[in-house]
Amino acid sequence: MELHFLGTGSCYPSPDRGASCTVLRHETGCWMFDCGEGTQIQLMKSTLKPGRINKIFITHLHGDHLFGLPGLLCTIGLNCAENKQPIEIYGPVGLRKYIRLSLELSQSLLGFSYSVTELQCFDSGPALPGDDVEQAHSLSGFDSLHPNETQGGMILANDSGVWEVCREGTLTVSAAPLKHRITCFGFVIQEQQLPGKLDPNILKRKGIPPGPLYAKIKNGETITAPDGSLIQPTDVMGLPRPGRKVVILGDTCDSSRITDIAFDADVVVHEATLENELMAQCIDHGHSTPEMAGQLARKIKAKKLVLTHFSQRYKRVSDIEENGTDDAVTVKKLLLQAKKAFLPGSVVVADDFMVIQISQKRE
Repeated sequence: MELHFLGTGSCYPSPDRGASCTVLRHETGCWMFDCGEGTQIQLMKSTLKPGRINKIFITHLHGDHLFGLPGLLCTIGLNCAENKQPIEIYGPVGLRKYIRLSLELSQSLLGFSYSVTELQCFDSGPALPGDDVEQAHSLSGFDSLHPNETQGGMILANDSGVWEVCREGTLTVSAAPLKHRITCFGFVIQEQQLPGKLDPNILKRKGIPPGPLYAKIKNGETITAPDGSLIQPTDVMGLPRPGRKVVILGDTCDSSRITDIAFDADVVVHEATLENELMAQCIDHGHSTPEMAGQLARKIKAKKLVLTHFSQRYKRVSDIEENGTDDAVTVKKLLLQAKKAFLPGSVVVADDFMVIQISQKRE
């Protein structure tokens, strides 16, 4: 499992940083989180294959998280349409209509099917017009499907205020609202519990050579040894291992409502738009400082904090080293501020095309 950062800048793409986009690569495909303008170019520069993208999650409908989506879908259609599996898209109310109108007005056909499932939210603060059910359905555009569109759905929060978004293989995705200027979500990707490691030496001592019986006992089945004795999985396997948890947040000045489902995350990806000294301005625009990101990571006992969504005023350290500009403020300042609020060795500043490995947990 890997996190690929395709865009780590806020507001707009620049020559130094792409607009917001993060991809989770795992065994069954690639899941994209946000799709800012220029994402398809970033994707082509990366090691990822566009045809492997099978789910897209949009945190909110601001342009720097959304404007790249219609173009990306068209590019995938042109280059990867043959045998392309459907793409499932998830996000706030209004996402369906945005995609549909963009494709219809540009007379774009994709060559593969897609569906949009919207997360209905009534109480996350200022939002798009359409927070009541009737207006929300109008904004969603349930009337007529695009030729490549299959019917999606609408998800409401459960009694705990959590959206149970989807499940695929061993992974489930949940969401909770974040405080921003419009409806915005954070997503939690949870891997189910993993079986303990098999000890082949025990099986060999019982006269069972490597082969199909190993696979059976790994799958939780009881097998029979040559002497007729039964071997239970618990006899030869270690304790189950907890699955990995990845938290990817949209823009936010208050992430408190996601803390319960984000607890004990292996990695939390959190925006850090402006430095601590600009906290009032940051919060006024619905964003976070490095200190705020570090406090959230500490609260949920995350193993690693990855900062992203930087204002374009913060230059990359490598650019300053190459160009010799001493008076420019770099993302290193944001890194140091987050470390003070969290754990010094557990904070990473994301850069475009950075890849972070998320290893399986040990017993």
